Amino acid sequence: MRTRAHTGSGRALITGASSGLGAEFARQLAAEGLSLVLVARRRDRLTALARDLRERHDVDIEVIVADLASCADVDRVARRLRSQERPVTFLVNNAGFGLGQAFHSGDLKREEAALAVMVRAVMVLSHAAAQTMAQRGRGAICNVSSIVADTAMGTYAAHKTWVNQFTQVLAEDLRGTGVHVVSLRPGTLATEFWTAEGGEGTAPTIAVLPLERVVRAALSALRRGRVVCVPGLTYALIDLVDAKAPRGLIRRLSAAIYRARARS
Repeated sequence: MRTRAHTGSGRALITGASSGLGAEFARQLAAEGLSLVLVARRRDRLTALARDLRERHDVDIEVIVADLASCADVDRVARRLRSQERPVTFLVNNAGFGLGQAFHSGDLKREEAALAVMVRAVMVLSHAAAQTMAQRGRGAICNVSSIVADTAMGTYAAHKTWVNQFTQVLAEDLRGTGVHVVSLRPGTLATEFWTAEGGEGTAPTIAVLPLERVVRAALSALRRGRVVCVPGLTYALIDLVDAKAPRGLIRRLSAAIYRARARS
């Protein structure tokens, strides 16, 4: 294990922490003894999660209510990452949402919000964390991408492609600093992604991954120094096929799947 940024001691800041994968990161990291900074838009959910984790694990938890589509809110979270008081040693960039619309006929403001949350916020927060952690000589960053990166499954896939490539660039940029980085690329999860307003349509029923397994895989990847983590054998095989198949075929097939889901 090259870094103990996320085990036994330290403080993790998790975006999109009010539900789904973000909440599961919070549960597992609190169980490991980390203090937490929980970031999301929904104060009621954050407060309830913080109360539960304090009672279960007796850890220190801060709550930051922030909309990462807002530059001002992102800058506020970035300032927390740079703070030398109660320093953050592990950043989880998890916040995101599906659009479920065709780009040319969809709502441009929603597209801009998605870009801000899943690209700009990841860049700004990663910069704040990487700079501060590198100065200390220790830390970890997990950026949540997706198995749909490098497909044509809507602009969500485009954003997650950027996250995956950016994280690999960041990992090389930070090589030798004591800061370790992983791009987490999960497949289908049993979360509100499929049912919340603006979600991606009907959830697939094949190879739905338990949240617990995905978070364990991400933490294990960090411990082993892996830069890209694709949890689950099924999705590892899908990723391999995607990498080897003709790009035109992947583009047309993935776009057709996206359109079918968005209509359902």
